[in-house]
Amino acid sequence: MQISLNLGTLLAAADVSTGRLIGTLLVAIALILFLILKWRVQAFIALLVASVFVGVAAGTMSMTEVGGTIVDGMGSSLGFIATIIGLGAIFGAMIEHSGGAQSLANGTLKFFGEKRATWAMLVTGFLISIPVFLDVALVILAPILYALSRKTGKSLTKFGMPLLAGMVVTHSFVPPTPGPTWVAYEFGVPIGTVILYSVLVGLPTAIIAGIWFGDRMASKVHIDPPELQVEEESNPPSFGMIAGILLLPIVLIVAGSLVEQSVGSGLAEGLSKSDRGAALKELMADAPIWQQTIAFLGHPVLSLLLATILTLWLLGAKRGATRDQLMEVSTRALGPAGIIILITGAGGVFKTMLGKTGVGDALANTLDGLGVGPLILAFLFSAISRIAQGSATMAMVMAASLMSPILAKMDLSDAKLSLIVVAIASGAAGFSHVNDSGFWMVSRYMRMTEKQTFQTWSAVSTAVGLVGVGLASLVWLIV
Repeated sequence: MQISLNLGTLLAAADVSTGRLIGTLLVAIALILFLILKWRVQAFIALLVASVFVGVAAGTMSMTEVGGTIVDGMGSSLGFIATIIGLGAIFGAMIEHSGGAQSLANGTLKFFGEKRATWAMLVTGFLISIPVFLDVALVILAPILYALSRKTGKSLTKFGMPLLAGMVVTHSFVPPTPGPTWVAYEFGVPIGTVILYSVLVGLPTAIIAGIWFGDRMASKVHIDPPELQVEEESNPPSFGMIAGILLLPIVLIVAGSLVEQSVGSGLAEGLSKSDRGAALKELMADAPIWQQTIAFLGHPVLSLLLATILTLWLLGAKRGATRDQLMEVSTRALGPAGIIILITGAGGVFKTMLGKTGVGDALANTLDGLGVGPLILAFLFSAISRIAQGSATMAMVMAASLMSPILAKMDLSDAKLSLIVVAIASGAAGFSHVNDSGFWMVSRYMRMTEKQTFQTWSAVSTAVGLVGVGLASLVWLIV
């Protein structure tokens, strides 16, 4: 039954022109943007409406199949990512609630010294945005920025731009934050490999955009800090504890990926991803127990679960928090996480619909003759979406949905797929302007006018995007 259905779909697709399929895609994208920008429809609804449109308008799928495809796409997308986002939300909320973000900022500042405070802010932003969303981290760390600016007599922008550059890089580039994690999952590339390449590209990107370029932009706009008193936890957790907790899941994930790569190093070249995965599973079952243990703990879900349990104990129960308080913090954290889960799920529906209708294949075939490499193409998809509708997460979802059918026809290594994830993240990180909620958050907390925000934050975020894709392109030539 399944075979005949698939054959029927293929035969139907053969009768539909490539022009119609590409036209359907363009109208679907325009529909998404119109619903979000003009009618202010939630992105979750907009993606589902566009998916239904593709299923009906493409002409390669029976209308009775559309509903089932939506369910299949949602289910296949959320099994992994919903768990990651939920755990990550609680993980970040506990660090925020305990005063860990402030402790990290103060400890980093103490380590680097006041003369290198810009570097301290960059590192703080780079680390804290791994578990904590950028807008939340900015709210938490704004008082520290104010205090540092008052103490040194220097502009708020001098320290704010490196902090923001570090934040936006890890928020967009480095798993287990939701955006790059979902993109990596959709492309079938190991999270550990993505972490390695995202840090390899992301750290110099943050330095160039935040320290070198950011300092030049900051010098054009002098902002005095407000006269506010810094409120800190009376007994925050130590810098070492917070740094250790933050790095634990990343170290475990990378270690797990390295072990799997080592065990699978003897596999024959040219195997498909599914065949290679099946062969690797058999090899891992026969591997020494220490390798199995590292691979077990290095699974993204298990490593983040372990880190989350540790935060609940070390930053909560051990510091006197009651069970009710821990429950309240955890429950509150899952509210915003639910929105991201639904949007990424709807993005999975859109991707699945493009694949089953043949629209994705038509797009891949059309782009084959344009001479644009997959990395640059991924960046352009993400950047255009980011500029059009403002949301970085939405930009990554759209770009990944469009790139998935294209990459399925290519035999790319995990390293190059990881760099495409970075390229998508670069497009989503840059080009912040008035349709981005982050633009207004920065404007408010940095006490800048719209013009000043364009001169500083918009310029720095754009530098992050361009430098990121540029460095990814250089690494692409090597791997």
